[in-house]
Amino acid sequence: MFPQVVQLYILPMASFRWSRTLQLTLAVIKPDAVAHPIMSEAVHEKILSNNFLIIRSKELEWKATDSQRFYCEHKGRFFYQRLVEFMSSGPMRAYILAHENAIQLWRDLMGPTKVFRARITASETIRGSLGLTDTRNTTHGSDSVESACREMAFFFPEFSTSQWYQDLEPLYRAGPVCYDEEKGNHKHVLLGWSIS
Repeated sequence: MFPQVVQLYILPMASFRWSRTLQLTLAVIKPDAVAHPIMSEAVHEKILSNNFLIIRSKELEWKATDSQRFYCEHKGRFFYQRLVEFMSSGPMRAYILAHENAIQLWRDLMGPTKVFRARITASETIRGSLGLTDTRNTTHGSDSVESACREMAFFFPEFSTSQWYQDLEPLYRAGPVCYDEEKGNHKHVLLGWSIS
């Protein structure tokens, strides 16, 4: 019997030799997309093909109380209850992504929140091509550095943003890195598998 082969994707080294500090952001594939593996995989492939580094990833499922805590700033808005129910309706996939200007790049890749607008003005975006409604719009992304820090801490409480920037960001920026499909994140090639 042959040993199990772990498939690694080594991306072009030039694409991972950034000159500016990498920025972290939170990305979420929502339950509507995770319920359809082809959609979920399409979003995942968009992340990889746009040279985002996946620093952390996990699949999780929220209870209504988790949704209420995460979206507490929207309490009282007309869409709040629908959003809370939807986000606790099934599994989702959360990522910590890194890239130069990661927050804006991820938001641009997602497209407008309103799916109708996305289909008309940005049909090549994730929401423009895969979104169903303004709530079931396939993805979530942080909209500022502050919200990225807060949201990453909510989804990944064990992850220290400040420690990552201090200890690991320079290593990821210099590269080379590769994507480990089995573990679902990028690793530094020369320093082994333990740095993230």
